[in-house]
Amino acid sequence: MIEQLEGFPDTVCAFVCHGRVTQEDYQTVFVPAVEAAFKRHDKVRLYYETAPDFTDIEPSAVWQDTMVGLSHLFSWKRIAVVSDVEWIRNTFQLFAFLMPAPMKLFPSSGANVARIWILGD
Repeated sequence: MIEQLEGFPDTVCAFVCHGRVTQEDYQTVFVPAVEAAFKRHDKVRLYYETAPDFTDIEPSAVWQDTMVGLSHLFSWKRIAVVSDVEWIRNTFQLFAFLMPAPMKLFPSSGANVARIWILGD
């Protein structure tokens, strides 16, 4: 399940993932929120966190995530990923250099620091 987080400015799309994340989660929560933000702003920030109860993500959801990211490749202002999940951390480190926006990876214990960073200049 993907939950959109409250309390962030309109220019930040913030999400936390719980349990198993499905393609339907992306289609009903993630994609509509991101697309709406890009209709309002030229540049958008992304805060993406995996909760302690996160278990996995469907391959079709990973594909959906990739397509959304690439479709706005030059429109991201900053991306913060908060996770202790090893394969997510490894994937981030493998592909982060491809993104033109500043990206930063945080451990779950650094969620507060990540939230401060995503709002910074």
